[in-house]
Amino acid sequence: MLIIVCYDVNTETREGRRRLRRVAKVCEGSGQRVQKSVFECKVDLMQLEELERRLLAEINTEHDCLRLYRLAESRGCEVREYGRFRALDFDAPLVA
Repeated sequence: MLIIVCYDVNTETREGRRRLRRVAKVCEGSGQRVQKSVFECKVDLMQLEELERRLLAEINTEHDCLRLYRLAESRGCEVREYGRFRALDFDAPLVA
């Protein structure tokens, strides 16, 4: 399944800036950055639960915001891209 992870971490404090780096590292391990605080991740259900667990362990729910969007592939997932960024094709071969 394709999921979109969006987060907004309060960086007014030193600890907030550390949380921001840790949240980004967790996301980088599961997907590709498409904007500063937005990641696309191709995961199965078990990987999604693990990703969600790890992200919730990093954020402070009193000060930060985390959103995970699950895009239904059964209905056909369409992504339109504009600008310089070109996303990786998760289904393409790793070696050309």
